[in-house]
Amino acid sequence: MSLWGGLIVEMISTVDIVEAQSKYGFWGWNLWRQPIGFLVFLISSLAECERLPFDLPEAEEELVAGYQTEYSGIKYGLFYVASYLNLFVSSLFVTVLYLGGWNFSIGLPWITEIFGIDQMSGIFGRIIGILITLVKAYLFLFLSIKTRWTLPRMRMDQLLNLGWKFLLPISLGNLLLTTSSQLVSL
Repeated sequence: MSLWGGLIVEMISTVDIVEAQSKYGFWGWNLWRQPIGFLVFLISSLAECERLPFDLPEAEEELVAGYQTEYSGIKYGLFYVASYLNLFVSSLFVTVLYLGGWNFSIGLPWITEIFGIDQMSGIFGRIIGILITLVKAYLFLFLSIKTRWTLPRMRMDQLLNLGWKFLLPISLGNLLLTTSSQLVSL
């Protein structure tokens, strides 16, 4: 907690966000609490990673071949590694912010009986947490790759209309709705 402008501001960390989602299991995920925010964040992360249908910088490759004429060999490979690393990081953000992060959230008591462990703690618990986070992140990697295979590319005017006339008003309305519901619950 810190004092800022006479108001007490609570510091938000990703650990606190994940722990808040773990209280109610699967139904405590922010995906169910904020479905509009989830969709806006997902669409925005695809646009930020320049994935189809938002890959406007790569659309010039039909005309001039863009970066493909300037890079070859290892530079070309590093270009694609950076692109997919950006996509993986955005998938990790979606996992932590909306899918409960490293918490399994679905009770399976038979796992602890098989391994003879009363609690998942220590090194085993951390390894399981990392694996759960990676599986959830790979779900969104698959979703973005599937989106690339199925949707056609948008034109620049369509992207601007989507962002400014659709996503921004919906996200501001969602912010207003969430804030008013939090104020009413006080």
